[in-house]
Amino acid sequence: MANMGKIYQFINCRILRDHKLIREDLWVRDGKIIDPRILFWDEKVSADVQIDCCNYIISPGFIDVQINGGFGVDFSSSDTNIQQGLNVVSKGLLQHGVTAYCPTVVTSTPQTYKLILPQIRKTPGSRQGAAILGVHVEGPYINPMKRGAHEYRIIQSKVDDGLQTILNTYGSLDHITLITLAPEIPGILDVVQQLTQKNIVVSLGHSAATLSQAETAVASGASFITHLFNAMVPFHHRDPGLIGLIASNNIPANTTIYYGVIADGVHIHECGLRVAHRINSAGTVLITDAMAAMGLDVKKYQLGPMIVEIRDGHAYLESTNTLAGSVVTMDSCVKYFHQATCCTIVEALEAATLHPALLLGITDSHGTLNFGTLADFTMLDDNLNVRSTWISGQCVWKHQDCPITL
Repeated sequence: MANMGKIYQFINCRILRDHKLIREDLWVRDGKIIDPRILFWDEKVSADVQIDCCNYIISPGFIDVQINGGFGVDFSSSDTNIQQGLNVVSKGLLQHGVTAYCPTVVTSTPQTYKLILPQIRKTPGSRQGAAILGVHVEGPYINPMKRGAHEYRIIQSKVDDGLQTILNTYGSLDHITLITLAPEIPGILDVVQQLTQKNIVVSLGHSAATLSQAETAVASGASFITHLFNAMVPFHHRDPGLIGLIASNNIPANTTIYYGVIADGVHIHECGLRVAHRINSAGTVLITDAMAAMGLDVKKYQLGPMIVEIRDGHAYLESTNTLAGSVVTMDSCVKYFHQATCCTIVEALEAATLHPALLLGITDSHGTLNFGTLADFTMLDDNLNVRSTWISGQCVWKHQDCPITL
């Protein structure tokens, strides 16, 4: 007992727990959420500090599993000071309610992967910024016909030697949490199961796969679809392709197919968002797919080896109409998704918290406000504006108009 830290009681709030907003206090000690019954009945102690939350919503911190960079930083550029860049992005994301993320590296050369990936290590969240959950490598094992903003000449369209081919490309899998690949690439299905056995999430994307090919990949362990509707075959009534996975009944029992959506009003029409959410609401994962220009007022920026230009607030490959990631922030995605789909506030928040945590298998620490999890959360008003962000129970960002007294 003598070594335990202060007890913080967050009062006058509505907390997101068990799929609903409940009027209940939140209790934190030593950076984790605790069960107040233990305090009352076992330890017979009360709070050391009470914090009035001004009737705000307390949500788990947002988790972004696909973000290429931001605030002038491109995670795929070999010219970037990666550690300095990670510090900038991790700190900048706090104002948008993000407490954990997967830095995403787009299709690159083996030399670039071997330079960049060892520098992006899993890092706990702190006052210095959001937690890093490991790298999302998007490519290079994708279909060149559905490459989107990925550079054609460095795409790898076959796997000759199983897992060894993958290792030759990335150098190591040690810091990789999620891999996007196209399941129709010759030889790739042989390694999907091996990757999942190493606790790497396999996502299907940048693909012209048939539904049958996609279902085969899911049977081998794939569980995610990268930016649904984008860089894949459009839905067809005779073969719905990757999109059909969200409604498939030919997948392993008790398997949830998660799918990323970029809710920025450009990548997916709001009708498309509604269709996907109504078919498979449990699988929705909000992603930003943000690139270096996010958070900056610029006209051109870098995405890996490609030049991207910003037009009307949206990112396109230079001199084309090909979308190249986004400049949207996660809090904006949450608000737009709530408005576009007419879903509940709980559903919108869980698409940015619980669902990505379930996808990554980290709900014991992130994505919920359950007892024993990290006290990483964000406070929002009823319009879903982020008012403050907290990591390990400590305020790490507060809006200038937030009335909470610390």
